[in-house]
Amino acid sequence: MAEFVIAIDGPAGSGKSSVSKEAARRLGFGYLDTGAGYRALALHGLNHPELTIEELLESFDYSISLDPDAAKVTLGEQDVTAEIRTERTASAVSQIAREPAVRAMQLLDARNRISACDKPGIVVEGRDITTVVAPDASLRILLTAQEAVRLARRGLENSESAENLKARDASDSKVVEFMTAAEGVYLVDTTDLDFESSVAEVLRLVEVVKHG
Repeated sequence: MAEFVIAIDGPAGSGKSSVSKEAARRLGFGYLDTGAGYRALALHGLNHPELTIEELLESFDYSISLDPDAAKVTLGEQDVTAEIRTERTASAVSQIAREPAVRAMQLLDARNRISACDKPGIVVEGRDITTVVAPDASLRILLTAQEAVRLARRGLENSESAENLKARDASDSKVVEFMTAAEGVYLVDTTDLDFESSVAEVLRLVEVVKHG
């Protein structure tokens, strides 16, 4: 099991995925994108609209690598790494993520993968990571940015995807609190930070936690 767990939470477009992955690379840690699990299940549901939530969960044969340099997601024998990032899949995530049974399954899955990591540490990112999935992580960070900046980073200012991102924020905020840092969680606002500065801030916090 990884001895040092870094939990990074935050809304879409805050930079948490790219920053988390790069921090994991530089630290020699594993990397887990918990959102990929929700996306994979959403894709599974799109591919099998005839199944109930219970049947989807029972038939969900999902795997994900913990290597920040070789991210791979599979459903059964099929590589769906690219497919889970399509707009079609993204538009289906929020609805399925609201299901209590789905959240319970994804919670258990994430914790099991954290425990199975054979690296000295792991960076785990996604929504509700700092408060629900890994509340006892060695370092917990809430990575945020103003909405306009998050949309600009994704090139979504005037597109249908922008409305989807805003809808996801509105929907997710009813399920989890991801814009306000909980007690003991470091807040990192990337609105005025570039990528390198954001990564550097995460690495600085690692040193703060390790050495006080």
